[in-house]
Amino acid sequence: MLLVVAAFIVAFVLLLYMISPLISPKPLKLNGAHVVVTGGSSGIGKCIAMECYKQGAFITLVARDEAKLLQAKKEVEKCAINDKQVVLCISVDVSKDYGQVESVIKQAQEKLGPVDMLVNCAGMSISGKFEEVEVDRFKRLMEVNYLGSVYPTRAVITTMKERRMGRIMFVSSQAGQIGLFGYTAYSPSKFALRGLAESLQMEMKPYNIYVTVAYPPDTDTPGLAEENKTKPLETKLISETSGVCQPEQVAKIVVRDAIVTMGLFRTIALFYLGSFDSIVRRCMIQREQSKAADKRE
Repeated sequence: MLLVVAAFIVAFVLLLYMISPLISPKPLKLNGAHVVVTGGSSGIGKCIAMECYKQGAFITLVARDEAKLLQAKKEVEKCAINDKQVVLCISVDVSKDYGQVESVIKQAQEKLGPVDMLVNCAGMSISGKFEEVEVDRFKRLMEVNYLGSVYPTRAVITTMKERRMGRIMFVSSQAGQIGLFGYTAYSPSKFALRGLAESLQMEMKPYNIYVTVAYPPDTDTPGLAEENKTKPLETKLISETSGVCQPEQVAKIVVRDAIVTMGLFRTIALFYLGSFDSIVRRCMIQREQSKAADKRE
């Protein structure tokens, strides 16, 4: 009996996987697209910008450190495939003031056009035993890792809805899927991104805007090097079980998933959420019909 059930599940999953190209959105063409990358001055963010630039995108790099931004700009520009491409740098703390974030995104759109894809990569990590982490650190991680993604997303979403197109990527962490020793401050801030992404996807799907989340493992970045200085022994031993990835490889996977937005697990999720999506779409149509009727009156 168990074998029959298992076989049915496997067959069902394979069927969903085969029909996924029929129900998935069209891949986003990066050639000529405007891609905004927060946390783009180093690590995964910089490598994502480079990967997009290799495919012909126009890039806006957003980060706090202006000197690092300018250095990253030079590295990204080396990946150009034509002489029309542009890399714009904007120095701002995306976690502090929404008004500022909205203003700089507006500037970027005035210079390079509407944002086609937003990659929320700004983030930081602090590790330590719960009672040893300073209380204000919990607040700071939620500001940077969560609000630092909320603010840029809010700044681009209206234009994306008007254009009926867009991609939004949240870069979480493996610690955003499972709570780990030493990450009582970090893991919740990354878990929050999943809740945001899943809720936002349900709102945005009727507008042809697709949201994805990346969960990279430990990656060889300046942030990881800094984190390792204070990482508890238990956390180090846990981290060593999955090894360390290179940011270039992580970037390739993140960009691929962002522009295609359809994998096996996303296909399964669509099956379960299909009825909810139809409710959302019907409500949107009813509101638009109501607005149109009010205008006629």
